[in-house]
Amino acid sequence: MNPAWNVTEFILLGLTQNQELQQVCFVLFLLFYVVIVLGNLLIIVTIKHSEHLTSPMYFFLSYLSFVDICYSSVTAPKLITDFLVERKIISFSGCMAQLFWSHFFGCTEIFLLTVMAYDRYVAICKPLHYMTIMTECVCGWLVVASWVGGFVHSMVQTLLTIQLPFCGPNEIDHYFCDVHPLLKLACTDTYHVGVMVVANTGMISLSCFVVLIVSYIIILVSLRTHSSKGRRKALSTCASHITVVIIFFGPCIFMYLRPSTTFSEDKMVAVFYTIITPMLNPLIYTLRNEEVKNAMRKLGSRNVTLGVK
Repeated sequence: MNPAWNVTEFILLGLTQNQELQQVCFVLFLLFYVVIVLGNLLIIVTIKHSEHLTSPMYFFLSYLSFVDICYSSVTAPKLITDFLVERKIISFSGCMAQLFWSHFFGCTEIFLLTVMAYDRYVAICKPLHYMTIMTECVCGWLVVASWVGGFVHSMVQTLLTIQLPFCGPNEIDHYFCDVHPLLKLACTDTYHVGVMVVANTGMISLSCFVVLIVSYIIILVSLRTHSSKGRRKALSTCASHITVVIIFFGPCIFMYLRPSTTFSEDKMVAVFYTIITPMLNPLIYTLRNEEVKNAMRKLGSRNVTLGVK
């Protein structure tokens, strides 16, 4: 029998133990989740039904919005319902499933953001070859590679964790099942597993972040030769992407590029990349993008017209 089965369930301590604060958090995070789902669905529907948002950038953005919905749905519903109960219980299999899906969608988002940076690099630095490089087939394969990369990463994380023996305390000082809090509960020396976690999650986050920063430095340098109008448009698009990268990668690097230890700040830092970033992505990409805003207005007016008829 697998020694991990000695523990059949875990107790999540959640974000706070304060009852009054939990009620406030229930309303707040429920609102956050509604904004995440509706905001990202709006982007997907707008891109799908717009005749003008056909460039690879919007193709990748629609997939990013879909991943954001899936990613937040792994943790947010459980977090929200747990605010209403005293004992926040999750089964062992449910915990491992949450671990798998959170890392799967989280790593897929990392790869998608990197792919989007490559798309912007080609569009700005090699504009004459853009449509021949970023063909529909290439874009499709880049998205598939992002999903496959996320799956492989998540399988490694889950297999490293699921084979550990959990035979003692079962209280997880977090609001969802993640690697570091689970390693803390294992009834064995987890040093080597912790090193592999850092080598896997931490290095993926750091290497992709470095690639992104380097690509944007190259883009900014190349913009000196563009017209002022083209420079403003490119900077507006890149600024949106850079903002998302910073608020997503910063917390990820803090969480995973370190030894297998836990800090009291971990739960609030995790909120940024599991809930805040998926919520802000639609706002960042729409408020700073005139093409998306115009497409939304046209879609809205078309629906109003159809409703009147």
